[in-house]
Amino acid sequence: MTRITEQPSRHDNLENKPVEELVELINNEDASVAVAIKKALPQVSTLIKAIVEKLRSGGRMYYMGAGSGGRLSVLDALELPTTYGIPKGIVNVILAGGVENLAEAPEEKEDDVNEALERLSREQLTPNDIVIGISASGSTPFVLAGLQECRRLGVITGCIVSNPESPIAAAADLPVEVITGPEFITGSTRMKCGTAQKMLFDMISTTVMIQLGRVEGNSMVNVKLINDKITDRAVKMLMQKSGIAAYDQAKAILLEHGSVKKAMTALNGTHKA
Repeated sequence: MTRITEQPSRHDNLENKPVEELVELINNEDASVAVAIKKALPQVSTLIKAIVEKLRSGGRMYYMGAGSGGRLSVLDALELPTTYGIPKGIVNVILAGGVENLAEAPEEKEDDVNEALERLSREQLTPNDIVIGISASGSTPFVLAGLQECRRLGVITGCIVSNPESPIAAAADLPVEVITGPEFITGSTRMKCGTAQKMLFDMISTTVMIQLGRVEGNSMVNVKLINDKITDRAVKMLMQKSGIAAYDQAKAILLEHGSVKKAMTALNGTHKA
């Protein structure tokens, strides 16, 4: 396996460059990430279809990762119940060191194979579930052991990696390989690899939620009303969709039913009656 992510940066003598040049160089490198992802879109689409199939049949989705990629996957999973109104436990993360220790960033745990097997065992996975391994290098022992165990259990797997022909891609049923090249700071995969991972998490989870009917038109009709900003957005969404002109009336209906989706269902039922 060629570890492109560990190859020397294309840039040198960084400490001698002015701020203006540094930010331009970083921006130029970041611009290449979307191009790399575009090359992998067929793989991404195949993975998304498999996720949708599993979730529609009552299964669960898991990200499994370590380091910055694993932590980014936690942020993605945390947002989904609020944004799309899905129950907690549908999209999950198995993180090296534990989600409960997210802020401590125990990087050494990425080598802990036994912990990977233990954390997988706690989840009581079934063939209805799907696990996506996250590893910039494509060789993280925690992730690799997890995917190998999933294969033994008959659980379908995907992965997101940034090196070609990696062990983790070989262990995954549905690999996604996004080759972002050497990092601006040699080996600092929190940069372009991390950017690619964040973009892919957004792409995967958003498309899955749309396919599962959690979006109508272009609106978050199932968003949870957790604060004033989101409630105000939902009230205006309901006004637009229902034709209700009075803000207070729309808000009262929204709060009664708990979401734009449920409010619209109730209003349509009333109109039909």
